[in-house]
Amino acid sequence: MVEEEAKSLPMELSEKEGVENNGFVQNEVFDDKETDTSTQEEMPKTCVVDVDPAATEELVLKPYAGMPKEVLLKFSSQARYRVTREILFWLIIAAAIMLVCATITIIALSPKCLDWWQASPIYQIYPRSFKDSNMDGNGDLKGIQEKLDHITYLNIKTIWITSFYKSPLKDLGYGAEDFYDIDPMFGSMSDFENLLAAIHDRGLKVIMDLVPNHTSDKHRWFQLSRNRTGKYTDYYIWQDCTQAAGSVIPPNNWVSVFGNSSWQFDDVRKQCYLHQFGKEQPDLNFYNLAVQQEIHDIIKFWLGKGIDGFSFSAVKFLLEATHLRDEPQVNKSQNPESITAYSQLYHDYTTTQVGMHDIIRSFRQTMNQFSSEPGRYRFMGSDGGEKEDAEATMMYYGTTFIQEADFPFNFNLINMKSLSGNSIFEAVNLWMKNMPAGKWPNWAVGSPNAARISSRIGKEYVSVMNMLLLTLPGTPVTYYGEEIGMENIASENVSEEHINFDPVVVTFPEKSPMQWDSKVNAGFTEGNSSWLPVNSDYQSVNVEIQMTWSNSTLNLYRALTSLRNSELPIHRGWMCYVWNDSDVFVYVRELDGLDRVFMMVLNFGQESTIDLKAIVPNLPSEAIIRLSTNFSNAGKAVNTKLIKTEMGEGLVLEYKTAKPVHTMEAFQGNCFVAEKACYSSAFNLLYMNC
Repeated sequence: MVEEEAKSLPMELSEKEGVENNGFVQNEVFDDKETDTSTQEEMPKTCVVDVDPAATEELVLKPYAGMPKEVLLKFSSQARYRVTREILFWLIIAAAIMLVCATITIIALSPKCLDWWQASPIYQIYPRSFKDSNMDGNGDLKGIQEKLDHITYLNIKTIWITSFYKSPLKDLGYGAEDFYDIDPMFGSMSDFENLLAAIHDRGLKVIMDLVPNHTSDKHRWFQLSRNRTGKYTDYYIWQDCTQAAGSVIPPNNWVSVFGNSSWQFDDVRKQCYLHQFGKEQPDLNFYNLAVQQEIHDIIKFWLGKGIDGFSFSAVKFLLEATHLRDEPQVNKSQNPESITAYSQLYHDYTTTQVGMHDIIRSFRQTMNQFSSEPGRYRFMGSDGGEKEDAEATMMYYGTTFIQEADFPFNFNLINMKSLSGNSIFEAVNLWMKNMPAGKWPNWAVGSPNAARISSRIGKEYVSVMNMLLLTLPGTPVTYYGEEIGMENIASENVSEEHINFDPVVVTFPEKSPMQWDSKVNAGFTEGNSSWLPVNSDYQSVNVEIQMTWSNSTLNLYRALTSLRNSELPIHRGWMCYVWNDSDVFVYVRELDGLDRVFMMVLNFGQESTIDLKAIVPNLPSEAIIRLSTNFSNAGKAVNTKLIKTEMGEGLVLEYKTAKPVHTMEAFQGNCFVAEKACYSSAFNLLYMNC
């Protein structure tokens, strides 16, 4: 019995040593009180224990904290650890592959994001009339900078500033004397750079005008050309003229846009030069490659300054037929000697000549050199000016393989001869049915060269025209002041003082100063007078007062831009025509995968009642008025069998449906989409392949 106890005691010590990693732990069976020094001395220093080796090995090879590498490797090679590790490894690899595939799939299926020139309306500013900062009566670049908060208030992110190059201001600045400088009337290059920085600091973009067709006759190039100086000799289009009885006989019957012969005799060179606009605006010779290079250098200069795009104007006049034949008369029986008006000839030899589009495409290629940086795409618009030929206008989009303008500016809604639901439909449809597939539309209802909406079609239609503009697919362009319903100045408002200030003012009633508030001169200037008179209605039609009116033109405009920015169907969805007659134009905006639909019911005639449920199968019996030209109607429910609109009233209706109009066979020819996208409610994202 004693022998067994003796054996068991060392055995317990060995077990302690194995578990505690060879550390010494006193056995609990020893009583500290009963153990003394003498007893310890009597204990043998060496203990021989008979222990089973297999049991000891099994005991030692259990995992423990702080194992050395050699012990750890013994455990890692065991199947139960190796298999687990391999399973985890392959699970991680599989998860990584799935994540990469999912990312690639999402990128591949995602539609192209709308670029900045597609996502925001464009606000066009005529700088001389926007805001005067130095009390000289002329708007300037500092004035624009002072009023940038107004642009952001409108939920607009793109500004288009018309020509402000140094110029004698004939034709209001469109004949540049120096393409590399700012006209002192508008400020300095430093003012421009400060304005540009302020625009970009607010996250806005800026487009500027460029008219490459001609210069001012004060331009250095023209002065050198008329003196036959070096390479500048052929920078302009010169031809010999015959003289008889003290008068000059031009080379042919070509007539300028402003009337009378497009040839002007120069006393210095003793030849005639071509001018398709005013005689102070000689046409450049674009058959001369050095001239083309000059324009490319101008483009690079301003893009290098940091502008975000150009609007190229009057480009259809870049080339003329070299044979100089007479242009055919519209009325063949008219006496050729009596032809003085531009409309009396067919301009077969002075517009849209072969090679003209190649020149514009070369401008695009130069701009693309500045578009490689992410987020800095440079926009290019063009003024096609082909009022009667939609197909010719669409050529400015370029082709499938060769890029030209991002879009030619669309003035169909300005050029209408009469106003009705049918005429609005025709103007919209003319563009949409001719626009090349995959291209982006645009719309304008005002410009520096057309009467304002209020004066052109009536102030009762201002709000409904803005509603049309901001709910059609594509980029809307708003001319300054249309957001508050400004009118042309009446000729009786133009005093002799203003005519003396600038004799040309009487011909530009749509360029009157912006009406900011009810103070003297409508807050446009603190000076004694403005270059054009302020409209007499400025005390009730101005920004400050309309900000306080809930039902104002300004607040409706702002609500419409907010709706456009926040609702995907209006931002980039389908548009389908539903109905049009002499009074109303009705269309829907839809997005694949989204059951929410917006229907616009716009009245451009007289009071009207329409049963839309009979026109559109599966239309719900009720729809909610999301926005109305009468703000008090917003949020109300309407019966779709009986929708009533007053003259000039517009409704944005919202409803839900599982059967959108663009999927209905009856409307297949009435639907258009530019940047197609589909919505996934499960993942809350857009994808392409619907």
